[in-house]
Amino acid sequence: MAMKENGHKNGYRVIGTRPIRPDGVDKVTGRAVFGADLHLPGLLYGKVLRSPHAHARILSIDTSAAEALPGVKAVITAADLPQVADKVKSLGESVGNLRYMSENTLAREKALYHGHPIAAVAAENIHVAEEAVNLIEVEYEPLPVVLDGREAMQPGAPILIQGLRTDELGKLGSEPTNVAAHIQHKRGDVEAGFAEADVIIEREFRTETVHQGYIEPQNGVALWNDDGHIHIWCSTQGAFAVRSQISDLLRAPISQVTVTPLEIGGAFGGKINVYLEPLAALLSRKAGHRPVKMTMTRAEVLKASGPTSGSWIRVRMGAKKDGRITAAQAELVYEAGGFPGSPVGAGAGVILAPYRLDNLQIDGYDVLVNRPKASAYRAPGGTNAAYAAEAVADELAEALGMDPIDFRLINAVKEGDRRADGPMLPRIGYIETLQAIKNHPHYRQPLEGPHRGRGVAVGFWFNWGGKSSVSASVNEDGTVNLVEGSTDIGGSRASIAMQLAETLGIAAEDVHPQVVGTDLVGYNDVTGGSRTTYGTGYAVHALGVKLNEIMRELAADLWDVDVEEVRVEGGVFSAGDRSITFKELVAQGSDTPITASAATHPKDAGPAFAVHCVDVEVDPETGKVTILRYTAAQDVGTAIHPSYVEGQIQGAVAQGVGWGLNEEYIYDEEGHLLNASLLDYRMPTAPDLPMIDAVLVEEAPTPGHPFGVRGVGEVSIIPPPAALANAIHRATGVRMTALPMSPSRVMKAMIEH
Repeated sequence: MAMKENGHKNGYRVIGTRPIRPDGVDKVTGRAVFGADLHLPGLLYGKVLRSPHAHARILSIDTSAAEALPGVKAVITAADLPQVADKVKSLGESVGNLRYMSENTLAREKALYHGHPIAAVAAENIHVAEEAVNLIEVEYEPLPVVLDGREAMQPGAPILIQGLRTDELGKLGSEPTNVAAHIQHKRGDVEAGFAEADVIIEREFRTETVHQGYIEPQNGVALWNDDGHIHIWCSTQGAFAVRSQISDLLRAPISQVTVTPLEIGGAFGGKINVYLEPLAALLSRKAGHRPVKMTMTRAEVLKASGPTSGSWIRVRMGAKKDGRITAAQAELVYEAGGFPGSPVGAGAGVILAPYRLDNLQIDGYDVLVNRPKASAYRAPGGTNAAYAAEAVADELAEALGMDPIDFRLINAVKEGDRRADGPMLPRIGYIETLQAIKNHPHYRQPLEGPHRGRGVAVGFWFNWGGKSSVSASVNEDGTVNLVEGSTDIGGSRASIAMQLAETLGIAAEDVHPQVVGTDLVGYNDVTGGSRTTYGTGYAVHALGVKLNEIMRELAADLWDVDVEEVRVEGGVFSAGDRSITFKELVAQGSDTPITASAATHPKDAGPAFAVHCVDVEVDPETGKVTILRYTAAQDVGTAIHPSYVEGQIQGAVAQGVGWGLNEEYIYDEEGHLLNASLLDYRMPTAPDLPMIDAVLVEEAPTPGHPFGVRGVGEVSIIPPPAALANAIHRATGVRMTALPMSPSRVMKAMIEH
């Protein structure tokens, strides 16, 4: 890209630099306040009783012994939750049926998974609360368990929710079912396309349930005040989404709910929906309006928060000898857990997105099983889908004798092509990203040695803009206080402040960002979907334009000229031969405070593509896969803070590697989770990974965004399992069709090969 002499790209002064993050000092010194750090006067501690069964009818609950225990101040069951309508409502990025959300908060008639909340207690300390929970007597009638999505679809399978009917392409079925929805994307004539193909590959794939793996567990502090106002403090991706859910679940006016987000120790999609917050609020009211704090243990996080879906996927793809894909067909069965709402819709949109196709059909099924209700996990649904499609694409390229990158270049989508799920693609940098890997030293250098292989895979993610509100005030020294409502998970305080600084022509360090609660800023959508730097950046640009207009008026008054004569560029205001900097103009003083607010809703966020290359070595005696080298190229639009963009890519790769090689929920036949600890739920650590080379492709700034921002946080979790599977094949000759590709699975496949 073009570089100015000062080292900044495309003429920017702040964008593309790497300032220190504004919240860094507090976090490295331990002063940052996370959800479980909050302590209020008169605080009580809450604990949840959870179902020991994966599927059981609740016959009776006796809380009398718990209520009589000294130190216990309140006990609640589903009877304390208001009845809510069977209503679908948008909650920030997520959409949920309120009745199902209520029943997931506290089970009413049935427990649908191991760990389903049954009752909750508030006591003077956590030890009394834990003892009280053990005194609650629940009579269960255990019911048959179904854990596999395809089995749950079969006639005679145990029905989890009697009133559920399949939404069959927009029309409700008539019979009880575990299939919540069937969606379809279709174009052209698939069978004619396959008839035209010289080579056809068809494979089936299985992926297991995996968790987001955030370090900080779910938490919430609630005070249901005597005046009826509900105050919530929690670690969340979206304070306004929490406010909406609390209002709906507790039937409280939204104006009577205030949510204050605290620092967040990881989320990756798992901290959008509420779990503890409504329980803490109900306990607070029942305990005489005292504040209640609740925090999950690690076992509770794994058992009863929202992991992503396990899946079964079948892909069929055909191509001509010249490499052109003639037809593609996919069937996706995603396990939603105990309530509807798997990310199968996103998976169906991702699975064939990188390919230009005239003939395609994609069918997706949202299926209930006796597992915890699925939630978003970084590019939800995309990793499962790409694992299947990219493995088949790789096998197809091999059968045709083609280089895997060249095969993808022949079939790559570009601006103006129609995605498999319908929309037309805007300007994208996918082809440039493929070329970045093809020309990279990693891909060009031969891989030598036995039991070694190199694999590539590509990924797509939608991105979105969402609603954002911001405000700012200018201090007497020329610095700017920025107030925003977007939770900072991956450095967005810095990336948003930098865009305001760029607009105003001041240093990044002169903008002081603060994330505030729902009473102190206008509405903001959740931090999720790779929207924040794009969407809230869009808002701060509009905010900066407003501030510049106010400053132009000040300059016009100072020089006694018409405001139309005053120009502003790079933080310098000028009229004729006179000029003055932003800070100098502020120092001249003003009779009124300099403040502004902005609210925006950009709807044309550009999608993102990533291309990954990985080298592995497979131990022929144990099946253990060692990653030797990893390169991830990504279409990033304009990198606002390159260090954070690289960090997002590297973090996503690490999670994708865990998904691909080790992570899985392990249940016994009765639906009990057997590995509900980080000792047994195996996530990758630093020794499991090499240095990950992040290649930032900035050839396609997003049209319509003032700085060309493209969301970067999610797409790089999508390719790793497929890239690893393709590398393992080249190292061993074995095609792996199930995740995780753990040593035992790889060893078994090699023995059977």
